[in-house]
Amino acid sequence: MVPLRYLLRFIEEDAPYGDVTSEAIIPKDMKARAVIIAKQDGIIAGVEEAKALFEHFGVEVTLRKSDGESVKRGEIVLELKGNARAILLVERTALNIMGRMSGIATEVRKLVERVRKVNPKVKVAGTRKSLLRLIDKRAILIGGGEPHRFSLSDAILIKDNHLALVPLEEAVKKAKEFSVYKVVEVEVETVEDAIKAAKSGADIVMLDNMKPEEIELTLKKLRDLGLRDKVKIEVSGGITPENIEEYARLDIDVISLGYLTHSVKNFDVSLEIVERLED
Repeated sequence: MVPLRYLLRFIEEDAPYGDVTSEAIIPKDMKARAVIIAKQDGIIAGVEEAKALFEHFGVEVTLRKSDGESVKRGEIVLELKGNARAILLVERTALNIMGRMSGIATEVRKLVERVRKVNPKVKVAGTRKSLLRLIDKRAILIGGGEPHRFSLSDAILIKDNHLALVPLEEAVKKAKEFSVYKVVEVEVETVEDAIKAAKSGADIVMLDNMKPEEIELTLKKLRDLGLRDKVKIEVSGGITPENIEEYARLDIDVISLGYLTHSVKNFDVSLEIVERLED
């Protein structure tokens, strides 16, 4: 689960000086029962995060669905019981988190299943194209995908702007010397650079913005040189839900898509107060 301290920042942002509406019109000790409902079909995610937030503010939570489960429109995901002001304070933040995470998890699951039908060994991964990193990466995991790097500290990924400053072979050599514990990945855009990266000892070669036919040619060259089995091959750039199966059919290991986090559609969930509870 995403750490509670990370989640509480969203509450602080949403109510820096309290929820003035509820404080104005809802009695301090009023209690209520509420439910969170899925408004569409998909994969639910962010349930544990919502639970942690509500419980932090003293609300009793009963889970009806768990992270990663399929839900149908109209199904209850969570039941809530407790202080009415607390429920309303957390409402929008919890729904925002669940909506985003469920949207990502739903799309990831769809693409993972589509790719597996074509090539079971290929993984679907996200990227760092997100500011809500912990939330988005966990949603990708819930959906069955690979999170890729969580941060710049996790692995060495030599990209085009690095190579504009340092030659490829030298960059890989320095990276390998820097740490024996960090995976070294190189982003390339040509067959020639892919071969250089593999020969230099890169662990992963990312073929960026290459057409399927260019990737196939690169793979053939690597096989001919006895290099294919020495590296993982990741493809990225220009890959969409519409063409992902073309790439999945190739002899590759990972497909990464920034789309999973920068363009995914929010999943629709809502909170409804069911009844006022008497003490």
